[in-house]
Amino acid sequence: MARGGTNYIPRPDGDFSAWANHYYEAVYAYYDRHHLDPELLAALRKALDTWNGQYPAHVAAQAAAESARRAKDTARAELEAEIRPVTNFVQSYPSTTDADRAEIGITVRETSRTPSPKPTTRPLVSVDVSARLTHELRLVDSGDGASTRGRRGRGGKPEGVAGAEVWVKLVEPGTGHQALGTGEGNGSVISSGRVPSAQSQVPGFSFLTMTTRPTLRTDFPTSAGGKTAVYMLRWVNTRGEKGPWSEVTTATVAA
Repeated sequence: MARGGTNYIPRPDGDFSAWANHYYEAVYAYYDRHHLDPELLAALRKALDTWNGQYPAHVAAQAAAESARRAKDTARAELEAEIRPVTNFVQSYPSTTDADRAEIGITVRETSRTPSPKPTTRPLVSVDVSARLTHELRLVDSGDGASTRGRRGRGGKPEGVAGAEVWVKLVEPGTGHQALGTGEGNGSVISSGRVPSAQSQVPGFSFLTMTTRPTLRTDFPTSAGGKTAVYMLRWVNTRGEKGPWSEVTTATVAA
């Protein structure tokens, strides 16, 4: 439909492109019917040719830019997904200082709040050994005076605690607590008073992880099948202060 006034040229680029090409053909035919010199349309033809080269290039560039934007957004989401758990670990790791946080560029925690008390309770640990070469650890808080043998305790970690250090040692089956250097004990736990330090009193323990969750999965290599995993844990507050060691917990690694 013909447009009137000064608004006969369509505004959207796609509509304009179709209209401009039709316009040139119609005007060229008009000049021909009226025996006018078509060279008078040379400048119009040149401008149309330029448009017909630039407009598709612009459309293609827009499509490429949109594709690049989507790829960029996907890459950012994947990168953020990798950043967050690393940040959570660094934030909760006992040795992390505010200077470390500032250097890395992560949140420096407020210091105006009441400081978290040093943990006085111990993690209680139960181990699910049903899966091959895998242990599922479940942590609860012992509470004052709770016994690991009864597995009493509060769910989750105490107030002000960032998480629990988890230490582990693999020993040959049948060696029991003789491999721990305690000389005593039968069963899966012994008194924490006899094992005050996983590093100095029980040689061979290795730091496994700092967990902020009440459950933890530990995967072992095939060579560990049939061996006994010995665990010791302790709570660590948000200031990096450590609580007393848990009682020793042992579990067989299913081959």
